[in-house]
Amino acid sequence: MNNTHDHNPEKTHQKFLAPENMPRTVIGPDGEEIHIDPLNDYFCSERPKVHEPANNKIIEKFMNWARAESLWVLGFGTGCGSIEIPPLLSPRFDAFRYGVAMRPTPRQSSVLIISGYLAVKTLKRAIRSYEQMQNPKFVIALGSCTINGGMYWDSYNTINRLDHYLPVDIYIAGCMPRPEAILAGFDQLKKRIKEGRAEGANEYARNFDWYKSNQKKIIKDWNMPDYNW
Repeated sequence: MNNTHDHNPEKTHQKFLAPENMPRTVIGPDGEEIHIDPLNDYFCSERPKVHEPANNKIIEKFMNWARAESLWVLGFGTGCGSIEIPPLLSPRFDAFRYGVAMRPTPRQSSVLIISGYLAVKTLKRAIRSYEQMQNPKFVIALGSCTINGGMYWDSYNTINRLDHYLPVDIYIAGCMPRPEAILAGFDQLKKRIKEGRAEGANEYARNFDWYKSNQKKIIKDWNMPDYNW
């Protein structure tokens, strides 16, 4: 009887790759063969590392103060709570006076806001964005959906318990939290950073295998490298 189960780990790995990420050979302008391996060419294979605080406590305290007073937020609206973010930048609330500014790319940002419910499809993009952010980096989670799923607690396509997939530094309750509540959340985040307790990025590095295992349990088309830096 033929065994239909393929236990070849290389083939198992390949089946999760999108076609554009498959290794291939192309012919250059001069007829030379060029071997392309997108996962190695475009991404980093190194695991995230724990960044220990500076040995000098005075220097570390100053650095934490600077980090807390310059929070650059990735402009990636993940759910319904995104509608509460633009008012933060309006003259009425003026988040910029608190050192909070929006940035267009992950590599410029230090804060990722998960703004409400998070579909499995969006979680995949949120993970990729988070991993491209440089340390130290922080996650703020808005609304009950990120805590227990909220009104989508039994949905087949919406996650609950965000902290099983990404480290969360600050939860802001509400459905959805008003801009005043979000400003209060930023204030709490700044306090944690100054106290040296906003260690979500290091937690992610220390428990990387656990986070990846949880992520892959619900993301069925994991067609990207384990680490997306």
